Amino acid sequence: MDVMPLLLLVAGSAAIAAAARRTPVPAPLLLVAVGLVVSYVPGVPDYTLDPDVVLPLLLPPLLYTSATDSSYLDLRAQLRPVALLSVGYVLFATFAVGWAAYLLVPGLPLTAALVLGAVVAPPDAVAATAVARRVGLPSRITTILQGESLLNDATAITAYKVALAVVVGEGASWAGGIEEFLVAAVGGTAVGLILMAPLHWLRTHLKEPLLQNTLSLLIPFVAYAAAEQFHASGVIAVVVVALYLGHRAWEVDFATRLQEEAVWKMVAFVLESAVFALIGLQLPVVLKGLGAYEGLDAAWYAVVLFLVVVAARFLWVYPATFLPRLLSPRIRAREENPTWRGPVVIAWAGMRGVVSLAIAFSIPLTVDDGDAPFPHRNLILFLTFTTVIGTLVLQGLTLPPLIRLLRFPEADPQAATLAEANAQAQASRVAEERLDALLSDERNTLPPPLADRLRDVLERRRNAVWERLGQVNPVTGETVDDTYRRLSREMISAEREVFVRLRDGRYIDDEMLRTLLRRLDLEEAAAYREATT
Repeated sequence: MDVMPLLLLVAGSAAIAAAARRTPVPAPLLLVAVGLVVSYVPGVPDYTLDPDVVLPLLLPPLLYTSATDSSYLDLRAQLRPVALLSVGYVLFATFAVGWAAYLLVPGLPLTAALVLGAVVAPPDAVAATAVARRVGLPSRITTILQGESLLNDATAITAYKVALAVVVGEGASWAGGIEEFLVAAVGGTAVGLILMAPLHWLRTHLKEPLLQNTLSLLIPFVAYAAAEQFHASGVIAVVVVALYLGHRAWEVDFATRLQEEAVWKMVAFVLESAVFALIGLQLPVVLKGLGAYEGLDAAWYAVVLFLVVVAARFLWVYPATFLPRLLSPRIRAREENPTWRGPVVIAWAGMRGVVSLAIAFSIPLTVDDGDAPFPHRNLILFLTFTTVIGTLVLQGLTLPPLIRLLRFPEADPQAATLAEANAQAQASRVAEERLDALLSDERNTLPPPLADRLRDVLERRRNAVWERLGQVNPVTGETVDDTYRRLSREMISAEREVFVRLRDGRYIDDEMLRTLLRRLDLEEAAAYREATT
């Protein structure tokens, strides 16, 4: 096996994603653009998307890291709009796009058109969250988009399987399709519910951080594979497990949480970068088999289908936002009246991604036990690719200026800091009471300087947030708290230099140096986390 193409893909995509942070262009879009260009550079290997790799090996960790970063409580509060988008919209888009393709392309069977509709129906989790991070959407809209993108793949994959069964001659019916959807949804949820408690128990009882992090890396693959083994939705199983573990992450050992955060940030960065680069690199593969549809006809079909995909989302989002309020007094009483601006952003944030391409590449070459080619397979691949590229480029580039143009009310940073300060004050008060109770026990007797140091830590943590509300240094623009942290880091840096000098002079050995540096690294990490909170 030649690993060099894989190494080039990972290293190149990571470098481009890092460079994108210095530009106003979101990293996903720059990666796709560079992939499109590089795909025609002589000597670049063919990177064909293999659905047997993308779906079971790339999708689970991407879903897992996105779900653990989401809020279970926020998603539960937005369950109705999330369900309407992740289930209702995907099915609506499947039929709307399929019917439009059937009318547009001469000779395209309706069943094959519905396969195309299911393939391009789900907005991509990676694309939605990657752009949302850059633009600072209101929390409610971000929660709805994240929830939709976590669950819509399961609906789309099930719809695709039902439509595909009809095309390849396996037979399917409305009752069979509904049954398959219910098996996928209920089964995936059941597998997730069965796995989440034992997995959480393991995470809280393993004492070795390396074992805990190894388990963390295996969890999304275990959940996905277990659900697929029972013909249930692996996507839903991963999301259910990840939401539960993310909600209970505070019960895990602090060393594990610190390592997990670093590991999963790296995994998500590498996978997201490689996924978007792979999208751009598919162009030669897609065009190679287009055949009779090359030229203006194929371009015309691509433009019309892209417009149908965009229009279908608007046609669903606005009724789904306002009709429930018109029909239900309970919803009107319970929920704040939405403005027209939120649905505009939700409707426009419908970027497609690698899942659509992976599903399209999984379409079989033949039907009827290999007696006939799959109808218009190459055209379906091409239209999927152009839809993915079109939504990523047009909607991805215009979403940030659209949000700025709509001028959503900005969150009050002072109010957020005040809430944080009040929360910290309550926690510090309880911790101080606990400390006094512990020190009153003779088994916990400490010398006064050490007891005072514990109280100083509490006082420091209690005052840190309040100081951010105070005045700033007129010379540096820093608050007192910022200056304290900066000076603390400078002191740590000076200590580090001394330790290295002592090691070089053979006063201490390398093992002792690593012990001392790790202690300083933990202190500096704590200071950094405080500074970026």
